[in-house]
Amino acid sequence: MKSHEGLVRLKLFQVKEKRRQLGQLDLMMGEFERMAAELDAQILSEEKKAGITDTSHFAYPTFAKAARQRRDNLFDSIRDLKSQKDDAEAALTESEAELAKAEALEQRDGKPRDIEEVSVTDKRAMIG
Repeated sequence: MKSHEGLVRLKLFQVKEKRRQLGQLDLMMGEFERMAAELDAQILSEEKKAGITDTSHFAYPTFAKAARQRRDNLFDSIRDLKSQKDDAEAALTESEAELAKAEALEQRDGKPRDIEEVSVTDKRAMIG
């Protein structure tokens, strides 16, 4: 019975860890989206100052070009994080299923053993 209890604790820990990882991915994605929005505002501000919105124009602001590149890199990172999040969600679902199996195994094996242990004790008391 103790082995099942340990298994349940292990599976519970794994589920909590997967949930924590998902939370971190969500936080990172949110932070990257916020940073990208700030870069968008800076790009618009630079374009407005220069009066040039065409990125191929020779006088397009260098800062705006660099900010666009950083923003695009953030969007690439967000896409990568979404892929990681999908994988993490699948792993969480699998871990939750394993936890449910372990809990069911503990309940199934736990209750009959308690009854059997009482029965064995009663038999010894009758014999002794």
